[in-house]
Amino acid sequence: MEPHFGAPHPNANGSYKYRFACCPRLIPASMSSSSAQPEAVDLPEVENYVSHMLRTTKPRPAITWQNFVGELNWFNVIMLSAVPLMGLVGAYFTALRWETALFSVAYYFFTGLGITAGYHRLWAHRCYNAGIVLQYVLACAGAGAVQGSIKWWSRGHRSHHRYTDTKLDPYNATEGFWHSHIGWLMVKPRRKQGPADISDLTKSAVVRWQHRNFYALILIMGFVVPTLIPWLGWGDARGGYVYAGLLRLSFVHHSTFCVNSLAHWIGETPFDDKHTPKDHVITAFATIGEGYHNFHHQFPMDYRNAIKWYQYDPTKWFIWVCQKLGLASHLKTFSDNEIRKGQLTMQLKHLHKTQESLAWPAASEDLPVVTWEAYQSEAAKRPLILVSGFIHDVTTFLDEHPGGRHLLVKFVGKDATAAFFGGVYEHSNAAHNLLAMKRVGILHGGIPHALDDRAVPPSQRLKIARYTELGSSSAYSDGEAGLI
Repeated sequence: MEPHFGAPHPNANGSYKYRFACCPRLIPASMSSSSAQPEAVDLPEVENYVSHMLRTTKPRPAITWQNFVGELNWFNVIMLSAVPLMGLVGAYFTALRWETALFSVAYYFFTGLGITAGYHRLWAHRCYNAGIVLQYVLACAGAGAVQGSIKWWSRGHRSHHRYTDTKLDPYNATEGFWHSHIGWLMVKPRRKQGPADISDLTKSAVVRWQHRNFYALILIMGFVVPTLIPWLGWGDARGGYVYAGLLRLSFVHHSTFCVNSLAHWIGETPFDDKHTPKDHVITAFATIGEGYHNFHHQFPMDYRNAIKWYQYDPTKWFIWVCQKLGLASHLKTFSDNEIRKGQLTMQLKHLHKTQESLAWPAASEDLPVVTWEAYQSEAAKRPLILVSGFIHDVTTFLDEHPGGRHLLVKFVGKDATAAFFGGVYEHSNAAHNLLAMKRVGILHGGIPHALDDRAVPPSQRLKIARYTELGSSSAYSDGEAGLI
């Protein structure tokens, strides 16, 4: 998810056009403004839309030392630098009262939830339905985070999900941590972000109201309210402005930025590794619960980011409480069966990688087939033992056998199958696996049926294989009778 900074520029006829930027300024255009991007998107039918756009559109020139100054988005540079700087200077000259400290933290969560529960999960992803009261509260809280209007923010976020890790992603994580965190806001984008449909948002009265009144809302919710409450409550207007206003706003900004950067940089990929999003508890704490980003990108319409009860996701808890209070309804959750499929897929991938890194017994088709006479003749030269039709060379294991050397020696040149499978000792799985690694041949007519457990070591009775390595399990059927 992302904040939007940037502004439209008026044409001579009074209409508006958008800058060549993926990030509007603090103030969005009015709802009546015309836009270069239609709200309902009808994409061309091509094999790969991203590749098509990269072929048919021209990027901005590469940034060099010669054009660097001109390529900076100076409004964003000034705003994102001035707010924390003013806050730090103000904090140096302003004592922090405990009441103001508590209020600042509370207001951080209030405005942060406006982004995570409102802009992100309600409007960008439609993860749940919110009553009109909750919608207005979240719209005001989100305005206090000063990250653009619902309409602009959600449009960019939908583009991010649609074109993740591509040149059409407004904050493409593959271009580096700095770029995805804040760099994409500081410089003019090299390409326009990919189109996304926001026609549903333009039908919302709350979204239209917030978009029209965004100037006033960011001033009131971003600075007036956090100054006014400490002033009226305990006479600390200055502290409220510095700590609950400026510094709180900086923390909210970078909390959001961390979802674009940190959540694509550290952590695990328990559901899919096609793209960069990752799950990590540190990111969750830094982003009010948005840190289980791998799950979110796989199941974006799920109102949860964290599916385990012990995982930190206060946004999920807030939405759940709102449902219990009658303020929200229709909380969407993805099928547990499909979630577990994603987890299983990744577990199998990791296991397959481990499987491929291990040494395995020689395949039956690669072993020579010998007669009983040839086996006994060769066993006179070196210690060979027959078990389950396979001939094993135990030269290096004679002195390491836990039961003693003599137990192996007495079966050299003989069939030790019955003894190995319980006649002398019921051997462990490890013993079966180790014995299979010592196969050097097959006795003609002596190997058991391929499905006999004795012919397959325990480590190979379950095997992970790609579908291309397996025969087709489906049969061609001509007609509807073959469908299920």
